[in-house]
Amino acid sequence: MTAVAERHEAVIAQFEAFRRDPAFGTGSHRDRREAAFGRFLERGFPTTRDEDWKFTNVAPIAATPFVRAGQPAVPPAALEPFLFPGIGHQIVLVNGRLSAGLSSIDRLPAGVTVRALIDAAPGGESLPGRTAFADLNEAFAESTVVIEIAPKTVVTEPLHLINLTVAEAKPTLVLPRVRVTIGEAAQVSLVESYAGLGEANTLTTAVTLIDLGPGAVADHVKLQRESSQAYHLANVVIRLSRASTFSSYALTFGGRIARNDITAVLGGEGAECTLDGLYVVDGETLVDTHTTIDHAMPHCPSHEVYKGILAGRARAVFNGKIIVRPDAQKTDAKQTNKALLLTDDAQINTKPQLEIFADDVKCTHGAAIGQLDEDAMFYLRARGIGPLEARNFLIHAFAGEVLDEIKIPVVRDTAMRLMEQKLLLG
Repeated sequence: MTAVAERHEAVIAQFEAFRRDPAFGTGSHRDRREAAFGRFLERGFPTTRDEDWKFTNVAPIAATPFVRAGQPAVPPAALEPFLFPGIGHQIVLVNGRLSAGLSSIDRLPAGVTVRALIDAAPGGESLPGRTAFADLNEAFAESTVVIEIAPKTVVTEPLHLINLTVAEAKPTLVLPRVRVTIGEAAQVSLVESYAGLGEANTLTTAVTLIDLGPGAVADHVKLQRESSQAYHLANVVIRLSRASTFSSYALTFGGRIARNDITAVLGGEGAECTLDGLYVVDGETLVDTHTTIDHAMPHCPSHEVYKGILAGRARAVFNGKIIVRPDAQKTDAKQTNKALLLTDDAQINTKPQLEIFADDVKCTHGAAIGQLDEDAMFYLRARGIGPLEARNFLIHAFAGEVLDEIKIPVVRDTAMRLMEQKLLLG
């Protein structure tokens, strides 16, 4: 057997077993699964020879025989550590499947509907920025959780989408798939969080699709705090219509390998997009962020600030791409990536990219990597502040540029607390 075949033997066996499961489906849904798995096998697990995966080695994932997650019973008390006080609208997925019993679907505001549907999301062939892991998601996910915000609905309280992974005896494959449709002139805040029960080996391949109608406004916070043994490979795709506004804050605190592929397509004139993020990692963790902001229409501004704090032997990758299409005149795009290395063994590879095919645009990007500023430390020490307190003060200030922009106080405070726990800030 060739090395390539060996890398896929376990997942092929899982797919063959899934074919015999009633959840596999029939007709067009079955065809879509087969097509997605065919695309996966054609490309295979990415390797470091692939440019987009040059610094992210997923060989440990390819070598692990993951099995589809079961449907364990989860008591409501198990959710409590992952809830946000004051946010009462919960949509809960357990091992990638909607849990009606743990969710508050029957108490959602008027104009908001939530359902689990089969074959409800566009196929992988039309998914911008899709990866091999997105194809795995489409091949194996049993349903899509569809969240719909009716036109002109203003949702005053955030919606909390909780993805809970329950570790099992064998390495577990979890496949959450979510589609959010925000109608014309509607407004909503969505918190999408990922957490796990137990420390066993899990692989989460998540796909989140967000469509904004004309004039819609959406804030999206993704908070990932899975265990140190978890692998998290996610695709987020945002499609903006005319005059819509989207703000995203991607917060990563967990996982052995965590990767976010985020693609925003500004497909309507006057759309505005903000992609911000913070990752705080230590130990042997690898966190990889690939973002693409695709300016397809004119008069569309975009803003992007990503920051990382790395300790121990942690590694990070940031690849930020801005595309300006020929019709996207008057584009105004700004991108910044900064990383703070707290130890000599921590490292990051960063690559900003601009692909500009229009001439009347303003596009800037910048990247900075370094350790704590010695002059700033000296300034604080000279004013009677101790070395540990001065260090913590500077770390908080560095992270604050992203965290302070989060509009939901309880989420912002939780993220700050997770950072302090990760870095043992006193």
